[in-house]
Amino acid sequence: MQNVCLKILSKDGETLAVNRGMDEVNLVYAGEYVEGDSIVVEVQEEDTYAWVQLDDALGKVLLFLKGNFQYKIPFGVRKTNLSPKAFTGRKHLLSVKVAKSFEIGMYRNLALNVYDQHEIENLFPHAVANVETRGEAVFAAQNAIDGVTANASHGEWPYASWGINRQPDATIRITFGRTVEVDRIIVYLRADFPHDNWWNQVSFVFSDGSQLEAELIKSGNAQEIVFEKKRVEWLEMCDMRQSKEASPFPALTQIEIYGNEYLS
Repeated sequence: MQNVCLKILSKDGETLAVNRGMDEVNLVYAGEYVEGDSIVVEVQEEDTYAWVQLDDALGKVLLFLKGNFQYKIPFGVRKTNLSPKAFTGRKHLLSVKVAKSFEIGMYRNLALNVYDQHEIENLFPHAVANVETRGEAVFAAQNAIDGVTANASHGEWPYASWGINRQPDATIRITFGRTVEVDRIIVYLRADFPHDNWWNQVSFVFSDGSQLEAELIKSGNAQEIVFEKKRVEWLEMCDMRQSKEASPFPALTQIEIYGNEYLS
């Protein structure tokens, strides 16, 4: 068992609420967030698998923590990619629960993280891209791993996506923070046709040095790519070739990467 702690801090570092527990902690905050507030998650062990809920509107997700992390509560334009119910009101339920071994070992989407942020580099999975359209939250790389597959429009939640700002060499990397075994990728293209274009071929580069090319079709449905199991720490989606249709705006709504933990 290990100590876990949840804190809510003000912009000036004042502790607004705190609770601690062994392997599990719940924090009920009866207050309204203001800009500059943040949530701190503290764990005793550096490598921890935990079910994390920072907002009851966003729900719980199984994440891999390499130590403590601080989540900046988003406001204004930084929040356009999230449900308008998130982080609002005067009562909030937060929780952290250390995962059981059978939960850690299950076959699952290893790319799911609704709490991903640019600034948090030790919470996994983590998405990073070499371009995001106009630097707007609604087109950030993190949207591609938030679990939301609604893709019939663009520009505001629930239609957040990773936008490439028309950059032909756009690349997105999903990092797991440890070695995992993966054998399946599911892609949801943004499908706001005819506003959107689409990629008819993409490449995936893996940390083990291998590469996989996949053909895609013009569709808003899930497109599945199955391959022999690979042990990797990250993968990149790159070399994306868009169709010859008139629109210059292809985008990615969601990427799911399925597999298991690698237990050596």
